[in-house]
Amino acid sequence: MVSARTTPSAVAGPAGPGLRERKKLQTRRAIRQAAYRLFEEQGYDATPVDQIAEAAEVSPSTVFRYFPTKEDIVLTDAYHAVLEAGIRARPADEPPVESIRQATVAALGTVAPEDRGELLQHIRLIREVPAIRGRTAEHTARDAAMISAVLAERSGRPADDLELRVVSSAVLAALQEAMLSWAEQGRPGDLDGLAELIHRTMEVLARGLTL
Repeated sequence: MVSARTTPSAVAGPAGPGLRERKKLQTRRAIRQAAYRLFEEQGYDATPVDQIAEAAEVSPSTVFRYFPTKEDIVLTDAYHAVLEAGIRARPADEPPVESIRQATVAALGTVAPEDRGELLQHIRLIREVPAIRGRTAEHTARDAAMISAVLAERSGRPADDLELRVVSSAVLAALQEAMLSWAEQGRPGDLDGLAELIHRTMEVLARGLTL
């Protein structure tokens, strides 16, 4: 799924992460920042992992320990956990589309100001790089399974229920289109604009795909 990165505190909860976890988060962030800087300067395909490692001041093996493939530097983030927690926090009797809409918009509020430019670049890379687009399907399937599982808990249906799978997949596809549309507009600081697009997209689903 096209996703938004969040600050570590947004994922760790009120107590915050321990020292070991903070160091891991710092290393992960350093690798990602170095990669995005190099992708912007010389292009994704022209940037090898060993160059990313050198720029982040870590070894190539460390890069692969945090990100199994180069594509995962773009696709692996904290949004999955934030979205899951956000949906779980919504009222159990709330319509699924509304819960996901509210959880997604709330997650945007956790995106640090310094990460907004990277968010735009992240979405553009998904749109423009075939290798990343291919890996996106795997992450989307993971997110769909997570949403189906949470909705199953709320509704009492089995997690593999066809209707739950349709809702989960439709919502993720709609969110991706909203984010791609925002990236095409090219306003990295305008998260309010992205939230507006997400609201419009969810309205289309909520009214039953009528025009």
